[in-house]
Amino acid sequence: MLIHVSGKTYELVQDHKNGWNPEAFRDRYSDVLDRYDYIIGDWGYNQLRLKGFFRDNHPKASKDTAISGIVDYINEYCNFGCAYFVLEKNREPRPNGGS
Repeated sequence: MLIHVSGKTYELVQDHKNGWNPEAFRDRYSDVLDRYDYIIGDWGYNQLRLKGFFRDNHPKASKDTAISGIVDYINEYCNFGCAYFVLEKNREPRPNGGS
């Protein structure tokens, strides 16, 4: 499933316990998330929380912001057993630099 928001296209790559809610996502989305390669949305107390992550080889990725740390994030910062989803940003095709 492809999701279009703020001029970006994301693919829903994980939907745990039916956490994906397109209306809630669009309501909570902020342009701050544009720079990330992945967005994690988790539910607690009927509130959606969004957090961005970089791909592992991204120059700005750290232990806490690399997608390989998602399991630690879910276990440490999300409510136990919560519903969540993971979106992956589609990489924009690079324009051809022909002459």
